[in-house]
Amino acid sequence: MTTKHGLITDSFKVVKKARREGKRQKRPTPPPPQKEGDSDPVREEELQKLLKFDLDWRFGPCTGISRLQRWERAKLHGLNPPEEIRDLLLQTLTDPEYKHSLWREYPL
Repeated sequence: MTTKHGLITDSFKVVKKARREGKRQKRPTPPPPQKEGDSDPVREEELQKLLKFDLDWRFGPCTGISRLQRWERAKLHGLNPPEEIRDLLLQTLTDPEYKHSLWREYPL
């Protein structure tokens, strides 16, 4: 009994793609559309500071609580959170982008 070890092309038909006239060039991805009020550099800088606060694990976990609650808990435990963050949070109590942490949309 002999076995024949052929090429894969013996079992499957070879299909060649037709060539296109010209190659398409890659276009750069356009930036996401911005809303009217999104270009405020002060707001962007403040949100970056809050993002750094969220990512700094020296002040404890931040899931399930607001940023201000986390700041107060860190202060209570003597972890010395930045006063600048507290002042910023107290000025913007009603804005959800400032109030909630980076992890607000993730389930516990």
